Order: sequence, then structure tokens, then C-alpha cells
Amino acid sequence: MKWIPQEVETYLNEKEYVDTAVIPLYSVSFGDEMKQSAAMAEFITLLTFHLERQFTGRLLLIPPFTYIKNEKSDIVINELKKWEEYIEESEFKHIFYITSESEWKLHEESLTGSLIWIPSIPLEHMNESQKMSIIDSQVKQLLNLFTRKWHEIE
Repeated sequence: MKWIPQEVETYLNEKEYVDTAVIPLYSVSFGDEMKQSAAMAEFITLLTFHLERQFTGRLLLIPPFTYIKNEKSDIVINELKKWEEYIEESEFKHIFYITSESEWKLHEESLTGSLIWIPSIPLEHMNESQKMSIIDSQVKQLLNLFTRKWHEIE
């Protein structure tokens, strides 16, 4: 389910079946890295929207956790951990973070949720059908990862 009123209402009525929160992680950068930052955000946005469509009724797509790229990592991690605690208190059994920022792999162990790092594929010069083909391929790989994680805890 997406973070829109109609789907949040469905979540509130069916929350015993929705046990997974997905949080996209986006960095914001200006200057030389601005275009790359935007490309990563576009890729992760498309990926998480299609992932949500595959698992509607099982997961809630949370708004992106957005941070300044050159912010000190401990400040960013601490802020994300606040999100994590709040989401866990809301009775989600599984939290998945999805990002194209490789730096997150260095901090994966400080998070309770599962970090999924996927290198960004530049989509800007592709037509819509090429983009969807790439995204579908990536989502299929994620489907297996999600189902494995769900079975680990059950």
C-alpha cells in the first residue's frame, strides 16, 4: 500500500495482514553530484512503486527517508534509527530499506531492518518500455529476497 489517504485507510482496517514497511533512502546533493542524486532517486522511486504493486496487502510503502549527502553519517543513522523505532512500535514485523547509495552498506549492522542496496541504473535516456523492463527485472529479484526474509522469522 502507498502512503496516500485511501490506501492508508485500507491499511488501518487490515493492519493485521500488513506486516512490512518499505522505506526508500534518498540522498540530496547539489553541485557535481546533483544529477546522480536525482537519478538514484528516480530509480529507487520506480523500483519501490513496482515492488509495492507486487505486494499490495502485505507491505506499506513509507515516504522516503531523505537526507543531505554530505551530512555526518552518525547524525543520519541516528535519525533513521528514530524512524525505525517508531515503525517497530507501530507493530511492523519487517522493515526494509531500499537504496542506491553504497555508503549504507557500511552502516547496515547498526540498523534493525534489512538494508537492500541496488546499484542505480541510469534511466534518463531510456523510453518508458525499456525503463519498465529494467524495473520489472529488478523487482523479480527482490521478490525472492522479501519472501526469504519473511520465512526466516515465521
